[in-house]
Parts: sequence; C-alpha cells; structure tokens
Amino acid sequence: MESHGKEESRGPVLHIVVVGFHHKKGCQVEFSYPPLIPEEGHDSSTLPEEWKYLPFLALPDGAHNFQEDTVFFHLPPRCGERKTVYGVSCYRQIEAKALKVRQADVTRETVQKSVCVLSKLPLYGLLQAKLQLITHAYFEEKDFSQISILKELYEHMNGSLGGTLLEGSQVYLGLSPRDLILQFRHKVLILFKLILLEKKVLFYVSPVSRLVGALMTTLSLFPGMIEHGLADASHYKPRKSNSEDINLAEVTVSSEDYVSVNVSDISNSSQESGEDTSQANVFSTNEIFHVDHISSQQQKETFPLVSEDNHYLKPPSRTSPDSSESEWETLDPTALDEGVSTEGLQKDSVEHPDTFLTEQTASTTLPITVQPQPNTGQSIVYPGLVSGLDEDQFGLPLAVFTKGYLCLPYTALQQHHLLSDVSVRGFVAGATNILFRQQRHLTDAVIDVEETRIQIHDPELRKVLSLTTADLRFADYMVKHVTENRDDVFLDGTGWEGGDEWIRAQFTLYLQSLLSSTLQQDNEKMLADYGSAFVTAWKITHNYRVWHSNKHPAFSDINPGHPFQGQYSVADVKLRLSHSVQNSERGKKLGNAVITTSRSVVQTGKAVGQSVGGALTSAKSAMSSWFSGFSQPASSVYSEPHSGKH
Repeated sequence: MESHGKEESRGPVLHIVVVGFHHKKGCQVEFSYPPLIPEEGHDSSTLPEEWKYLPFLALPDGAHNFQEDTVFFHLPPRCGERKTVYGVSCYRQIEAKALKVRQADVTRETVQKSVCVLSKLPLYGLLQAKLQLITHAYFEEKDFSQISILKELYEHMNGSLGGTLLEGSQVYLGLSPRDLILQFRHKVLILFKLILLEKKVLFYVSPVSRLVGALMTTLSLFPGMIEHGLADASHYKPRKSNSEDINLAEVTVSSEDYVSVNVSDISNSSQESGEDTSQANVFSTNEIFHVDHISSQQQKETFPLVSEDNHYLKPPSRTSPDSSESEWETLDPTALDEGVSTEGLQKDSVEHPDTFLTEQTASTTLPITVQPQPNTGQSIVYPGLVSGLDEDQFGLPLAVFTKGYLCLPYTALQQHHLLSDVSVRGFVAGATNILFRQQRHLTDAVIDVEETRIQIHDPELRKVLSLTTADLRFADYMVKHVTENRDDVFLDGTGWEGGDEWIRAQFTLYLQSLLSSTLQQDNEKMLADYGSAFVTAWKITHNYRVWHSNKHPAFSDINPGHPFQGQYSVADVKLRLSHSVQNSERGKKLGNAVITTSRSVVQTGKAVGQSVGGALTSAKSAMSSWFSGFSQPASSVYSEPHSGKH
C-alpha cells in the first residue's frame, strides 16, 4: 500500500517509451523512462509479460504507408494493479540519410519510430496534443540518442496533469461527435444501441488515427464512459506462446463469470416493434490538476453474477458467416405499426437484482440504495458497489466494459487470438489489418468507417437494432442541427446547439430516459418506442443487470418515455422511407437506377436534337426532384423532445 501511494504521488504518467523497427528483430522497445523493468535499465528491450504486445501497438501494422500517425491503445494492468493502462503513441518516419548521427543498426532507407506515453488516466486527446509536439522536436534533432527531451516530457506531464481533468471538457479533446454524425448520420444511434447489447464489434479503417478517433468518439456518447467506464476494459492475459491455438468448438464459457445471450435465444420470446486535435499552447502552466479520486479504495472486484439455484444464461452461439447484411435496414411493413403487442418482454428475467449482490447483502431482499447527490453543477462520483467503477448518482457509466468485455481501440495482429479467447465474452475493437475483417465468424458486427457501413451478420440482430420511428425522429433531430446552417444558440451546460457537448447531452438524455422507462409500471408502450425486441435483449445483458441491481433515486427527476414519443404523421412515413432508401442495399440500387436513367435521358436528348433534349432534361429534373424529396430531413414537422429535470 505504501508503494502504491508513492506511485500515485508521481502523477498520472507511468512511462515514456520509444519503440523502433529493427530490420532483424522487428518492433522493439529502444528506450523507456522510467525503465519498464527497473533492474534492466532505460535502453533495455525486455518487457513485462503483461505488456508483451506494447511494441506492436505503439508501432502499428502498415505504418510504413504513412509519414506519421497516432495510436490510442489499452494495456492490461500489471501485477498488483487493478486499472487499465491507457497508451497514446505518435509515429513518424524519417529518411536515414537525413540523420546527423546514424547508428550501426540503421540499414534501411527510412527510420521508423514511435514515442509513446503510458498513463493511468484516459486523457487521449490531451496526451496526443502534447506528444505530437515532442515527437516532432525529437525527430528534428536527427539524433535519436538525445533523450533528455523525453525525460523532460515525463516530468512536465506529471507536474501539470491531474485527476480533476477527468471532470472537465478536455477529456474529450479530439473526440468530435459532430464529425461522427456528419459521417454516419442516423446510423450513429445504431452504433450506440449495438454497444449497449455488448456484442462483438469491430471497427475497421486505415490509418490508425482515423480508426481510434471514430471508435473512441462513439464511446464518448455514453455518459461517463471515457472518464470512468474503461478501468476494467483491458483485463486479459497475453498468450504465453504463439503456437497456442484455441479451438472455439471445444471451449465453453463459465456462466458464473459472464452474462451474455445471443439474440436468437430470445427472439421467440419477444414481439417485434417496429480529429481535429487542437494544438494550441498545450504547455500552459495553468494546467494544474489533482488525482485524489483515482486513489480511492477499490471495492471487491469479483461478484457472483448468478446464484447457484438459478438457471444460468447460455453463452452466445455463432451465427452463419454467410448471412447477408444487405436487407437489414429496408422498410418493414410492420415497422410503422407501433401498436404491436409487447407481451414478449420477459419482465421476470430481470426482476431479480439480488443475483448481483455481494455475499454480505445477498440475504436481504432490498436492492442496494444509492443516495441522491446534491446538484452542485459538478459531477459527483463514488465507487460502485457492484460494478467496481466510479459512478454518478444515476449509476452511470454503465458497466459495459467489465467482466471480460474488452475495449481495444487498436488491436495488433499479434492480439488476434483475443477475439476468440474463452475468457473474452465480447469486445469493441479497432483494426487496420484486412485479416480481422475477413474473420467474420469472430465478430457480430463490422463497422467500415470508410464506407460508413454497419455490417451485421445475424439477421435476428439486425431486426433487434432496427430503429423505431421515435428513434428515427431523435437521430434526424441531431442530424438536422449538425448539418443545417442555423443561428448559434448557446445553452447553459450543453454548449452550442449542434456542438459536441450538445450532442453528448442528447445521448445522455436518451439513455437516462430509457433507464427511467424501465423502472415504470406498465411500461410496455414506453419501451416499444425504443424497440421491444431491443429492450428485451438489453435487459439480459451484464451492464443492465448490474445497473438494475441498485436503486437510483435520482431518476425521480428524469421523465420516463422516449424523448421523441408521439403520434404518427406523414413526416414519419417520409423519414422512414428516407432512412431505408439511403442506408439499405435495395435503396442504394434504386438511387443508382435513378441516376443512371437520368444520365441516359440526357444522352438521348443530345442525340435526337435540342428540342427533344430540353423536354427529356425536364423529365430528368422531375425524377431527381422526386427522389431527393425522400432525402430531406423531416424534423421540422414533429415536436421538440421533452427534457428531463437535471
């Protein structure tokens, strides 16, 4: 405990590491300060067993294709520690002939190195901004034996960064929900709900900076997730030998440790309802923070998820890799009918929070009560008794990345086995290597960032994630505020309307309203606005059951029901058609057909004469107008969302 306290006093940065590419040895650590292993020295390439993948994460696969890049990655805690280690790496390459001092082992035309920061706090964007400047200066020396600047960086960061930074907006530096919505539009809400279901999700794009930006920005939409929700997101054991192989057909998941159910297992019991990183003066002397709450005493890490006398939930079965994702967003004739029965909601399966309590409280029938905190304008967090995470008065962040559900912003090829590891019940991972994408049987969904495409393998999961009409209204409301030119409106507490903080506030309201709705009596109609099948699937996830095992009196101030609940209108039909046409394969084919036909009409007009061409051009314009009518936002027709009392 004494050594732990001394480590806390040093600050949030654990190590500064330089990783280089050796023509014979591959990626290796060339320098670390303080040494990764104290008795080995600063220039030792020896790694702790828990961090054996560090060189491959800091110097990513395919880095030689880019002049520079940035990587966010997570490392498991070392022996005696409990929390994830957050890594930020800045990669650059330089021509060998430009070096002032060329060492003997430099035999290639270019030199590739990464400067990496390992931190106890998830300050991705801020660390990146500082590290980019130092990496640039380090390379400008053209002499990599000059390491004094790296030691100064370590001392400066530990002297200027602190824990209270987690309560400010700088924790989101470089993570822009605006850019995410401009790219994915309505599908951002699908990503949000997909992660709530704790599925195996793979983000794919290159370069790495774009990959980790999209993935971490998506997670920043979950209230409190970046600040406090990733402490247990990288608890895995590295493979001791590369020759080890895991046969998925022969392994089983211990139901005492993980709670996860495949959508197909519950489909019969439910009814369907419808970087822009700022680098402005990052070395300000005013950046003084504290890390007092980081050193708060942790609760017991392991809690029994299911009592011995209960039936265990089965682990997810694999779906066919041949399933087609082309039709999952097409218009379903029943999607507009919100009056469907919700009798399939298995309320009894989630009405037993005592299955999550510790041994000391298992004998009582009352859930753990969390006292409401006064609204002082600042977020107040305290150790969660079940989740082990620091939570606010609403029980947020949700315990998604716990108990074997991993968050790997960048996954090296050497970590490929983790995707099929028996101890990993799910993940949100990022990859740039095509081999990850080709292994469809290892994932439930692949997010192609370049194509803004969400590829869902399981048809049942595609149905569960279909957006309801209320969901489409919510998504369209945000898309409209982000894309349209409108007068700047500054809202106290959420920033500029349509800005990054405002967008996060909308998702916070969405999640809080959803949670509040689950607490109501006779709530089938409320929950149908979120999708009855989705709510049924979500209620048996680990994160919901942990949250439901506590009482959160603060939800008395949150209005239940979907923020965009309401009666149907013509605008809803138009919005549904627009969503289907823009995002389904069938809709894209229709759009391409209209464009091709219009082009043919113009060419025919030129061939037969000017007069006929004018008439055909008019026909082309009429067709284009008809088609574009479905792509315009319909937000102006429905009302503004209700707001919860905060």
